[in-house]
Amino acid sequence: MLLDKNVYPALAGKKCLTKKEVKTMESFDDILNEKQPVLVDFHATWCGPCKVMGPVVEEIAGEVQGSARVLKVDIDKNEELAEKYQIRSVPTFMIFSNGESVWRGSGVMDKAVILEQLKRYMV
Repeated sequence: MLLDKNVYPALAGKKCLTKKEVKTMESFDDILNEKQPVLVDFHATWCGPCKVMGPVVEEIAGEVQGSARVLKVDIDKNEELAEKYQIRSVPTFMIFSNGESVWRGSGVMDKAVILEQLKRYMV
């Protein structure tokens, strides 16, 4: 899910981006190479801990809107991305700054921990 609704208002209410939607709108790499840091939540619809973290990720997106981007990537619909970033468990959170992975965490995490890491790269 691309939670930045100002950039993609047509996606408001969608649960996640499909591979086709990512390619149609802009490539995943283009998103990661933007000036703003990007938090990516790699998740799966069948994953209990992912369901727990969903509302937390949405809260984070609301708090950092305009300063960072937040993406949710369903690993079952985006297997190439999951393989590229070696996602072995879900949820896995990654922060990218200037196209580079700068932080990674997995499992149920405290919102403050994720926010603290993301704010390190926000201007």
